[in-house]
Amino acid sequence: MTVYQIVPMTQSQAETIADTWKYDGAYSFYDMDQDEEDMAEFLNPAAREGKIFAVKQKEKLVGFLSVTYEKAETEIGFGIRPDLTGQGLGQSFVSFLVETVQQMHQHETISLRVAAFNQRAITVYERVGFQQMEQFDQITNGDVYPFIRMVLKCNI
Repeated sequence: MTVYQIVPMTQSQAETIADTWKYDGAYSFYDMDQDEEDMAEFLNPAAREGKIFAVKQKEKLVGFLSVTYEKAETEIGFGIRPDLTGQGLGQSFVSFLVETVQQMHQHETISLRVAAFNQRAITVYERVGFQQMEQFDQITNGDVYPFIRMVLKCNI
């Protein structure tokens, strides 16, 4: 079983993700440098504090987790290191993040947003238990793109 650890993100880890994590093909949409505003926030230690965490496995940086809270809902965002994508790790990675977030905050729901083109991710999220709730347009990466909001009902 894969064991992950969530820890506060260091500046060095944030810079590594922003500067070197490059995804292939259509997934380059998720490269940090595709949206200057997102990248600036990601690289700002004060903006990250308590919201963005590093995900490690045996001391190696394997992903990140972003968490925001609103009333009875926790919204998550995350990424996995590019060389680990497409290897069947997604479901266990997302399940770990969901379990950790549920332990941290006893909210009724966990939500996430995913680019509508990313069927590979949508399938993983549905296997974890997320349901598609709505499609909407979001401004990012210098344009407007269709996204899907997905929600997981928590057993609290």
